[in-house]
Amino acid sequence: MYMVIALSVINLFNTDDMETNDVLQIAKDVCTERKVTDVIVASTKGSTGLAVAKAFKDLQANVVVVAHSVGFRGANTNEFLPDTVAEIKAQGGTVLFSTMPFHTINDAVRAKTGFSTSTLIADTLRMMGQGTKVCVEIVAMACDAGLVQSDKAVLAIAGTGRGADTVLLIKSANSRRFFDLKILDVIAKPVTL
Repeated sequence: MYMVIALSVINLFNTDDMETNDVLQIAKDVCTERKVTDVIVASTKGSTGLAVAKAFKDLQANVVVVAHSVGFRGANTNEFLPDTVAEIKAQGGTVLFSTMPFHTINDAVRAKTGFSTSTLIADTLRMMGQGTKVCVEIVAMACDAGLVQSDKAVLAIAGTGRGADTVLLIKSANSRRFFDLKILDVIAKPVTL
């Protein structure tokens, strides 16, 4: 006996030729349609995070901008532009600097041993694009920091290099319960790499 399950499916948006603002409009539309209250975005220097905070301000969404940890590129260095933190906060967003589950200690282990389970997971997620890996990672980070509750549908936005090109609807979970995290819907992503 087979059970038929009806899913709400959105057509996948191919972001190959889209600008960040176009991707953010798609994300905003989905946020409104699906009544999502939490939006998590990756931002290295702050410009994408600020764009999301501005775009989602009128929705009164909980916007969490996840940055690289301090020291990611070099000891004691922060890539995030200091003035941008204040601008994001003025728009109602929060900025998180935190250890990244697929990096940091994982990178140290891989450098010594040549292999890490976390690298295998990250590389598997990258089969759907760099943005997919980052979306999953930032949702776990936001939950770990207590900025987003676990076990709810959240919108994650990330990119490949600069800007945003990937939008996923994800059931959130802490990194400690990583395999409870689920990709519920792939809204937008690059098709060609």
